[in-house]
Amino acid sequence: MRHVRLGRSGLKVSRLCLGMMSYGSPESRAWIMPEDAALPLVARAVEAGITYFDTADMYSKGASEEVTGRILPKLFAHRDDYVLATKVFFPTGTAPNDSGLSRKHIMASIDASLRRLGTDYVDLYQIHRWDTETPIEETMEALHDVVRSGKARYIGASSMAAWQFSKAQYTADLHGWTRFVSMQNHYNLVYREEEREMIPLCLDQGIGVLPWSPLARGLLAGARSRDGGATTTRSTSDPFASELYDARDYPVVDAVEAIAAARGVPPAQISLAWLLSRPAVTAPIFGATKPHHIDDAVAAAELELTAEELAAMETPYRPRGLAVPDYT
Repeated sequence: MRHVRLGRSGLKVSRLCLGMMSYGSPESRAWIMPEDAALPLVARAVEAGITYFDTADMYSKGASEEVTGRILPKLFAHRDDYVLATKVFFPTGTAPNDSGLSRKHIMASIDASLRRLGTDYVDLYQIHRWDTETPIEETMEALHDVVRSGKARYIGASSMAAWQFSKAQYTADLHGWTRFVSMQNHYNLVYREEEREMIPLCLDQGIGVLPWSPLARGLLAGARSRDGGATTTRSTSDPFASELYDARDYPVVDAVEAIAAARGVPPAQISLAWLLSRPAVTAPIFGATKPHHIDDAVAAAELELTAEELAAMETPYRPRGLAVPDYT
């Protein structure tokens, strides 16, 4: 497993990131796995060389962080041997200040996340979305103070408009505060609108791109069909997917499946290999609830697609409106 720098920062991460959203409390979602079932999967990822793990304070109402915090120390000899990322923004309670990017919520949330994770610091602390109610100056100063306090080594952002991300970086520069080093955005073969503004911005500014939903919630792995059929627990219990993808995406899926069949590999490998070939992409964040999910991702990191194969998958794409989803 290769390790690369996260954008222009000095932080090195594995070429793939294991998303920990799939582990936590099954009570929150049918496809989420408890700790005992998650441990062997995370161990398999570690054995393959993955050292980068991503979670969020609101996944399984905090249970994902708790499970992550118990599993990783069992698999690594030292805390500095792996890169740990979490996020802040979405509600973690019902009180007025239990969400958003106010100074109050950020300061409370980093401490709560560290308690659940059982660690003194996270390597990457990310804002999960843009907060329209809080001045960006307040948010960036609070994040700077989190870094200065040693509770986070770097900060990142996720799923927003390019102008918002640019405004945040400008605000940090203007005051001498910590800049974002990464953008965790929605980017895959059937949602490429990020290539219009966000990806060029990240390339210009040396920002690492960490795509979420690299397989389009299973669509690019063959878990969903045109007639609405589904083959996995997640694809049968994930209504959010229907808000993101629709019938216009299947010509792309057909192209992926044709190339996969010709190569004799699963479609997931082809889809991930495409994403890994894209400019600015540092490490796609993939989920794994079965051993072959990890095996496919690792194999994709070594798979080189031809120019003809890339063109065959990219040509059927049809543009759509920009989408900044409320929840990943």
